[in-house]
Amino acid sequence: MSDQATAPKPATGLRYPWDVPPSEGEAIEVAPGVLWFRLPLPMKLDHVNVYALDEGDSWTVVDAGFASRRGKDIWRGLLAGPLGGKPISRVVVTHHHPDHIGLAGWLQTEFGAELVTTRTAWLTARMLTLDLQEAPVQEALAFYRKAGMAAEIYDKRATERPFNFADVVAPLPLGFTRIQQGSVIRMGGRVWDVHIGNGHAPEHATFWSRDDNLVIAGDQILPSISPNIGVYPTEPMADPIGEWLEACERLSLLAREDHLVLGGHKLPFSGLPTRLRQLIENHHSALRRLLSDIETPKTAAECFPSLFKRSIGEAEYGLALVEAVAHLSHLYQTGAATRTLRASDGAWVYQRKG
Repeated sequence: MSDQATAPKPATGLRYPWDVPPSEGEAIEVAPGVLWFRLPLPMKLDHVNVYALDEGDSWTVVDAGFASRRGKDIWRGLLAGPLGGKPISRVVVTHHHPDHIGLAGWLQTEFGAELVTTRTAWLTARMLTLDLQEAPVQEALAFYRKAGMAAEIYDKRATERPFNFADVVAPLPLGFTRIQQGSVIRMGGRVWDVHIGNGHAPEHATFWSRDDNLVIAGDQILPSISPNIGVYPTEPMADPIGEWLEACERLSLLAREDHLVLGGHKLPFSGLPTRLRQLIENHHSALRRLLSDIETPKTAAECFPSLFKRSIGEAEYGLALVEAVAHLSHLYQTGAATRTLRASDGAWVYQRKG
């Protein structure tokens, strides 16, 4: 037996360097010149993580939180407190969802910050802020019917004012700086490679430091929850599940055990190879359960028990429905299932092929 000590094996699995997130208005330094703080959200997932990177005489911030009076007050407090009175010179937005881009336009207008994001994120967000709807449009209602939405929820949706992007997203001024797959950006004294994800949001930017072990992942890679992946009335034949799986497989080739992943929600973590395997298997497992479930024809809403394995309340019904549609449509578009319109209610019913 050798007298030489055996080299320790690298740690595997998910590891969390911080057990507790920063309190409102406070920051935690997660790496030299990189601050982590949180902004509140008025929903079950009650926060979004935001990061500030020190540029010397100013800050680059990644993501911005919902547009609200409270959010603006928190930003002002952060500028006066943890950010030390230095201005925000640049806002980098990972993707177009309101909790990430909501106050980006306000930071541009209020502080003269440059907006950096992908073209799809900017175009989608700006289009949605300009698309004001006081009543549901017929295309959306038809989408809900075809998904098999429960009658009592459909009747409520059909008569109430729908969610409008502009309710929680500040106006976006004209002009932004585009990043895309293969872009290189300098932030916080580091050089970062941009790698694009998809599925949760189209052209979702993630940032991989060349100089240390940091990855800024937005919602593309989260530690303890799987990001919502849904099909919406705007693109009813999208295949975000296929796009998600492709992105996870591609990003897994970059993943290292020592990466410190700074996500859009929950806690920073290490163990990225493990987490990407989990995220991939999570959706393959869901697809297998659905294939078994649709031995007899079912709508998206009728597949909730097999897909989610828990009861779905009204507050989460909408997100559950678009995710069920996404999984079933992936099976249909890849040839694993058929779909037909049910005569009784005009809903798509999916059935395993063969």
